[in-house]
Amino acid sequence: MGLNFRKSIKIAPGVRGNVGKKSTSLSFGGNGLRYSISSTGKRRTTVGISGSGLSYSTTSGGAKSKSYKSPAYQNRQTLRQQQIQEKKELARFEVEMYQNMCDVLKSIHIEADEEVDWSYLATCPPPFPKNEVGPNEQTARQTLNNYKPGIFERLFKNDKRDVLEKAVNDARQKDAELYEEWEKLKLLSERVLSGDLDSYMQVIEEMDPLQDLSEFGSGFEIGCNDASTIFVQFDVHSNSVIPINEKTLTKAGNLSVKKLTKTKYYDLQQDYVCSCMIRIARDLFALLPIHTAYVHAYDEQLNTETGHIERYCIVSAKFDRATFETLNFAFIDPSDALNNFKHNMKFRKTLGFAAINELTEED
Repeated sequence: MGLNFRKSIKIAPGVRGNVGKKSTSLSFGGNGLRYSISSTGKRRTTVGISGSGLSYSTTSGGAKSKSYKSPAYQNRQTLRQQQIQEKKELARFEVEMYQNMCDVLKSIHIEADEEVDWSYLATCPPPFPKNEVGPNEQTARQTLNNYKPGIFERLFKNDKRDVLEKAVNDARQKDAELYEEWEKLKLLSERVLSGDLDSYMQVIEEMDPLQDLSEFGSGFEIGCNDASTIFVQFDVHSNSVIPINEKTLTKAGNLSVKKLTKTKYYDLQQDYVCSCMIRIARDLFALLPIHTAYVHAYDEQLNTETGHIERYCIVSAKFDRATFETLNFAFIDPSDALNNFKHNMKFRKTLGFAAINELTEED
């Protein structure tokens, strides 16, 4: 049997000091309600009904009790924490993807094709003098002339001369193709500089400057009446491009998906449309020696008079090269930037675009 030691000392009415083997404590109150503070930090509150033998105690503080939870329970808790963390990581990824997509829709105009110097291409010298040995054949022939079969190649009749002679013929063909490409490019450059409209269409078809915009579902119609002006119609397809839901993180790091407000939706749509229009003009000015580009944006909208979805022109702009070249495309707001050019656009923040008429050369 262990020996226990406990002594209680009255300090004041309702206050007692208790000295035990492992700790000391102070207790306050009477039989119905007592509150004790131990030197270990433990606090106990006891409420009882005098004379009934009934009481209720609560304990807080002090040393933490030992955990007797099973390894299986601990594993489940660990797995649950991992799942929560993975869910938050996925939520963060989805929000980043949403934000990146919105940034892309508003910055399509920043990247564009490099400008083609048709004057340089028209006067660029040939890759080598005509009717002379080209650079690829020279290299292949030098390899053939320097080839000397070794003793084992002669012994086993593994002479590589036939292979090297074939390489010379292939190199000669490659040089012929290189010279032919130079002739075609020179001729095309001369036609472009002379204002040949068919050559304009050939450049657009072969170089396909608006290919990446097609990834957004945009369709294009391009035409020109003279060598200085080009016209482009393109379909916006807002319904399939502009997101309708906004994704954010809660304070706890969980995913929150809410429908975009009309103001946010139409603001993003306006920036997307204007960014596309500026990008189209940039590519055309880079590829062709034109002075003016008319760009007309079309979208499908509900006609509330007929109840049918109809295709309308929603923005039309006349871009001139001189003004265009003064813009710093990395820092412009695409919707604001249209104010630098003559344009038609009816836009309200809570209603979006309304149908307008295309600009013409007479406007």
